[in-house]
Amino acid sequence: MHLLLVEDDERLAKAVQRIFTAEGHVVDWVADGEEALAQAGVEPYDVYVLDVMLPSVDGFEITRRLRASGKSGPILMLTARDSVRDRVTGLDAGADDYLVKPFAPEELLARVRALGRRQSAVNAEADVLRVADLELNVRTREATRGGRRIELTAKEFVLLEALMRHAGHVMTRSRLLDTVWSYDVLTDSNVVEMYIHYLRNKIDKDFDEKLIRTVRGVGYAIREA
Repeated sequence: MHLLLVEDDERLAKAVQRIFTAEGHVVDWVADGEEALAQAGVEPYDVYVLDVMLPSVDGFEITRRLRASGKSGPILMLTARDSVRDRVTGLDAGADDYLVKPFAPEELLARVRALGRRQSAVNAEADVLRVADLELNVRTREATRGGRRIELTAKEFVLLEALMRHAGHVMTRSRLLDTVWSYDVLTDSNVVEMYIHYLRNKIDKDFDEKLIRTVRGVGYAIREA
């Protein structure tokens, strides 16, 4: 799934991002309420994971604005505030679930999976990403091109999903590291280049039209010719 994580505590955000990416999700992280609203306006997300206490705009107000703008994706609120009043405020604002810090990683993942299943049941078509004749079903985790099934490893799948969810846009190397791997220790490695090479061998090698593009000095994009 494609998740938007909004959390201003960098240490906690990185830990949560690692939990999600290890599960195979594509995660965009922002630390500010206004930035979260801007990001939600340009990218579609399967689930929003919002901290309540944030700079500029708090999680309650983000939720209200997302709902007012027509965003129907499930919202999970994270907070250290566990009063009934706060939970009611979040749910009344339009949140779907509420998880109090500290939380167990297993419970966080279970709640996000449940919200994702609920959203998929509402709109199964949203499970399939398409670029030209390349299709990626994020629910069944199947990839095909020209009707031919493509076998992908778990990390190849997540990388391809990240590129396809941002089809037509350049993903910088650092953003791919953060979104797909989220390991700071990999900053100086060639893991992105290596996995792009793997994907090209599977996605483009046997086809005349090459979909995965290198934007020299910037990053990578997937788009039609």
